[in-house]
Amino acid sequence: MKLEAIELRQITMELIEPFETSGWRETVRPCIIVAIHSDGLTGYGECVAGAGPWYSYETVETAWHVLKDFIIPAVLGKDLTSVEALQAMLKPIRGHPMAKAGIEAALWDVLAQAKNISVAKLLGGTKDRIESGISIGIYKDIPTLLDVIEERRAQGYRRIKLKIKPGWDLEVLRAVRQRFPDMALMADANAAYTIADLSHLRQLDEFGLMMLEQPLDYDDLIDHSRLQRELKTPICLDESIKTPDDARKALDIRACTIINIKPGRVGGLLNAKKIHDLCQERGVPVWCGGMLETGIGRAANVALASLPNFVLPNDISASARYWKEDIIEPPFVLEHDGTIKVPTGPGLGVRVVRERLERVTQRYQIFRA
Repeated sequence: MKLEAIELRQITMELIEPFETSGWRETVRPCIIVAIHSDGLTGYGECVAGAGPWYSYETVETAWHVLKDFIIPAVLGKDLTSVEALQAMLKPIRGHPMAKAGIEAALWDVLAQAKNISVAKLLGGTKDRIESGISIGIYKDIPTLLDVIEERRAQGYRRIKLKIKPGWDLEVLRAVRQRFPDMALMADANAAYTIADLSHLRQLDEFGLMMLEQPLDYDDLIDHSRLQRELKTPICLDESIKTPDDARKALDIRACTIINIKPGRVGGLLNAKKIHDLCQERGVPVWCGGMLETGIGRAANVALASLPNFVLPNDISASARYWKEDIIEPPFVLEHDGTIKVPTGPGLGVRVVRERLERVTQRYQIFRA
């Protein structure tokens, strides 16, 4: 398929409520929407780089620059029949996985549309529903947090993930466990601790957590391996896994027993699938993490999570969890059994509402072959 034109849109959407982690707080969500035009079809992808270099070194500004000045010139006008061909073209561009993932997702969408199948089917997905968990940020006090958890559980979410940091961890988790003793619960530190906190982190074992996500530095594997030997709680790696090879190394040295797969972090759905397949071969469970995606990115994540080894509840929540009005129809909704349906229509299986997209667009550029 010849890439006849590529659009870039920087958009900004206001979150329903602030989202706070150990390192940053967001009230609005900027991202870049990529659209590929080919043979009368339009495929959409989302680059999940944020406003600042908090989760990743990539930002909307760096991603826009790399897409505009390097990625698009490398692929515009080219005839691409596979995502593997796109990945090979982009290999000389080092790093910038979120920028690459944005355009790759748009190609998955348009390739699936051309075959009249869903992205989920093109990826090899086997599920018609995916399990949904929810990530809850840091709140001003514990009573407020407990009320939020109560509300989310009533909505049907199968697993609660709590953001933690030094000073907002043991007391919080103890209060949560006292109120919800049997709830599926995990904690996410976003690299807030060091190996010097080992004795403190050992105390997390008392809370029966499903996993402790990314407790140590964002680029560390060695200390995570040491920490996992000292904890009963399974360690899940997020930021440390940037490539399929990182996943192999982490599993080889037992730095974790679970991996959170985010397409944007690892360079796209193709690499995400490679990590899934590796973990499946090794008997290591995976789940799909979230980056406060719009419905476009959420649709791609749902398709990915339909693969068979996504056996743990995913950080893929209903559209209404984040947005008053999403930019796609139909919005993603949480079913009564705590699942989200996998779209079955061609491509991403959702319709981008252009007038809504235009309304939130801050910057726009189109490139033609």
